[in-house]
Amino acid sequence: MKNIGIFIVSAMLLVLAGCNAKKEKPQADASQQELTADSTVYGICGDGTSMHSLELVTDAGDTLTYTILDAEYDEDGTGGGMVSHVEGGLMAGDKVAVTGQKVDGELIADRVINVTSLLGHWTSLDKNFEIEEGGTVRSSVKAETNPWTSWKILNGQLLLNRDTFDITSLGADSLYIENQRGIFTFKRQK
Repeated sequence: MKNIGIFIVSAMLLVLAGCNAKKEKPQADASQQELTADSTVYGICGDGTSMHSLELVTDAGDTLTYTILDAEYDEDGTGGGMVSHVEGGLMAGDKVAVTGQKVDGELIADRVINVTSLLGHWTSLDKNFEIEEGGTVRSSVKAETNPWTSWKILNGQLLLNRDTFDITSLGADSLYIENQRGIFTFKRQK
């Protein structure tokens, strides 16, 4: 009888321990991304920028010219290959982050993120935060359980704390970011 009681108590403890165990979600986070070298080039959008060309004055002081493709393009010109994604527009003097590649000696932009457009106050149903210069995020929701406190661009992606997002759209009044948990929509607060 004593053995049955010990068995029942042991089984209950195992069940409780199993219920309390937290399951890890497979997710690429900032710590994993930081182990990879950052391929992003940072700088200022130059005066020589046009519809299909980005003049980038890098933080190191170099001037680079990236071709911006608005339709899919292959090296042979037949299509089905690369397209440049520009989020936030291109204005001379704005800070930008660029990822790209060299094709036949020409720099082709893969992704251009206008960091100046990204800065500001953003809101959604459950988030109210401000992306500030220098990597700081300030949350305006006091009861938020996991507020974002820092940001940066790494390899063409937006990192908010340990969460990694693709910027799918950045406009004057809207921001759409996406990761494996879904698409998140924000409105600019004025």
